[in-house]
Formats: sequence, C-alpha cells, structure tokens
Amino acid sequence: MKAMLRRRYGPPDAVLAFEDVAKPAMGDADVLVAVRAASVNPIDWHSIRGEPFFMRMITGLAAPKDPRIGADLAGIVEAVGRGITRFKPGDAVFGTCASYGGSLAEYALASDESIALKPANVTFEEAGAAGVGTLTALQGLRKGGARKGKRVLVNGAAGGVGTYAVQIAKTLGAHVTGVCSTRNVELVRSCGADAVVDYTRDDFTASGAGYDLIYDCIGNHSFSECRRVLARDGAVVMIGGGKGRWVEPLPGAIAASVRAAFASQRYLMLVSRPSRDDIDTIARFLAEGRVKSVIDRRYPLAETRAAIRYLEQGHARGKVVITV
Repeated sequence: MKAMLRRRYGPPDAVLAFEDVAKPAMGDADVLVAVRAASVNPIDWHSIRGEPFFMRMITGLAAPKDPRIGADLAGIVEAVGRGITRFKPGDAVFGTCASYGGSLAEYALASDESIALKPANVTFEEAGAAGVGTLTALQGLRKGGARKGKRVLVNGAAGGVGTYAVQIAKTLGAHVTGVCSTRNVELVRSCGADAVVDYTRDDFTASGAGYDLIYDCIGNHSFSECRRVLARDGAVVMIGGGKGRWVEPLPGAIAASVRAAFASQRYLMLVSRPSRDDIDTIARFLAEGRVKSVIDRRYPLAETRAAIRYLEQGHARGKVVITV
C-alpha cells in the first residue's frame, strides 16, 4: 500500500516520504480500514517537526519510533480482529486511528473505541474531517460545563476545532459567541454563533461580557485577561498552543493553573482521547445535521506535504482534507 511517512524530524518538504509499505499487521482488537479520506491536524505538523521538543519523549528522541502520521479517517472496513463484534467487513466507518497515528495511508488500523459507523447522509470527506476536531470540541465543552443556558465564547471559531466547537456548543444548548477575523465573520455565523467578535476591531477580553466558558483554540490571551469577562464560577478551557521548538504557552498555562487554584474561576487544559461513547455521539450529531464539517481545501494523499504547509500557515477555515 501507499503511505505518507516521516522517518526523521524536520520540515514537511524535507522529511515526508510517499512510500510503498506493507499493510498494518492486525491484532485481535484491531479494525483494518481502507481509507477513503483523512484530514490533517496541528498534532501532525508538530509530530513531523518533533516540536515542541517535549513530544520527543513520547515519539522518539533522535528520530520517530513510528514513522506513521495522521489521526482522522473515514473508509470501509477491510477486516476485523477476533475480538471485534461491533463492525464487519464492508461497513463504512469514521473516527480516528487507534493510537492517533497512521491514517495518511491507503490502509490504517482503528479500534472498537475510536470509530463509529458513518452516517449515510455524510460523505467520506466530511466524515474524514471530523475525528480529532469533533472529539476535542465535545470533550472540551463538556469539561467546561457547556449546556443549556450557559454563555460560551469560542476563541478561534473559524478553525478546524473552532467550527465544530461553535456547532456542538449550540447543540448542547449554549448561547455561543465566536471570535474570528473579518473575512470569517459570515462563516462563523453560518455555524450557528449567536454573536461574533471580529478580533481585528474588538478585544473580547475588554467587552464586559460575563461568559461561563471561554473555549480557547488560540491561546493569545492570558488567564488574567480572560478572567475580566468570565463569570464568577466560569472556566477557560485551553486546547490551542503556539508554534516553536519549546512550549510557548506552557509558562503562562502553569501560572494560570496556580492562580485558578486560589480563585472560583477555573483554568483547564485538554488533550482529547478516543471514546466509543463520544464518537457515537458525534455520529448522531452528523446524522441529524446538527454538526457539519467545514472543509477549506482538499489534497490527494500524494500531496500531503502541501496540505501540511498550508495548515502551518494558520489561516485554514475549517478542515484540510486528504483524499485517498
């Protein structure tokens, strides 16, 4: 099969290779998926570059221990392990790879926990975009207490996670404000935002509003700034970060966590994880039309380098999809 791999760290043009490799070896708890569509996420370019450096403690210090990349996928079940009962060959599925790695290939392994049946009214591209972004949005919003009657602000509302966060927060019953640039105001409104803040004109931390939850995909405001517009028992959920070899927002995040320990307002960080219940919930939202994937660009698998370059620029509107 064909797969996009990286056997060393560095810029995508220098280290990504489109290679012929064997299909992944299956275990009893694995589902082998013939990938039809995938998408790229910030975690992909972080793992390609090996930055921030602390990631290498997991992925490999000098070189990647596993050359595979890619988390999101949608496709057709090719085979299932003996321990799998929820899926059978021929099923159309979507979600993530079992270990968030290996979907940028013609075949990838998933687990019982990481995929769900693809709704019939959703295309493979739309489903292939949904994995990490929807899980990150749903899990972060729940962690921050988003529900009916709550006021939620999504900072970075036009991005891959942000577009899902706006839609899911509305589905959970919240009043949603999205923060984006001028060119994305109408896009964020179309996702269901009740109000939109154009950050090129206004600073949401100076608005005087009282938000129950600030869902932050960007990390460009300190916890102290956010507290000015947080309800007394409100929360900031941070899912975004900066670029660079080190961890740009980490000192601020540590300081924010310390301050939050002595305040009624909370500062929370999130790393999404595969969850059978959550991916099934996302499948239901997609089937009902409550959540839709916003797709900015599409690239064939062989042009993954260009897709990563575009994603790294930080201006993608919604998701960047890879077709297989």
